Amino acid sequence: MPTRFVAYYRVSTAKQGASGLGLDAQRRAVEEYVKSAKGSLLGSFEEIESGKRNDRPALARALAHCRMTGAKLLIAKLDRLSRNVAFLANLMEGDVDFVACDMPTANNLTIHILAAVAQAEREAISARTKAALASIKERLDAGEEYISRRSGRPIGRLGGPNGLTVSRPDLGTAAVITRANEHAKRLEPTVRTLRNEGMSYAAIAARLTDLGAATPRGGAWTAMGVKRVLSRLETM
Repeated sequence: MPTRFVAYYRVSTAKQGASGLGLDAQRRAVEEYVKSAKGSLLGSFEEIESGKRNDRPALARALAHCRMTGAKLLIAKLDRLSRNVAFLANLMEGDVDFVACDMPTANNLTIHILAAVAQAEREAISARTKAALASIKERLDAGEEYISRRSGRPIGRLGGPNGLTVSRPDLGTAAVITRANEHAKRLEPTVRTLRNEGMSYAAIAARLTDLGAATPRGGAWTAMGVKRVLSRLETM
């Protein structure tokens, strides 16, 4: 019997999610690994979330799907799962096996070491960022001018409309819309087929749940959710 896998994809920012670059690379790595292992992919789950957070609904659903089917959790790279040593330690002691495409033969000791290095790197980046912001604030408080490296314009304070703001304030909304459109397109063949067979929105929602399909926001499928997907497809 071929090894069965459930894929988990994660990107850290809405910008990465909107571009699709991070997710596309992860999908390719997973597809190539499953093919080389002569296995089968039972489902996939994705989300935009920081690796330092442990409360990730899509990961929770992926793990639940693994427990239900006896499949292994498959990720493209170890750091896509988590950069938190304690989280990885608990996962390794749990009841779900997982494998990373970039190091499929890694043992528990290797994973602990790499996760510890990744966590230390994250903490160092955080410390450097806080120190840089504190330095900028100190200069502003002293009345000195500071030129934003991102916009090239002088700023008067941190945060707010006159401080360190992103150059694309609409990126958050655009990212959500783009991601929702991409998700709808992936569901289109299944949803349209079921609808053409005469199934109600509620029946389609139940079927998508049985198939382990993820909703755009990581919640439960409902009749209204299915209707929104079909409505979105009609406007694309």
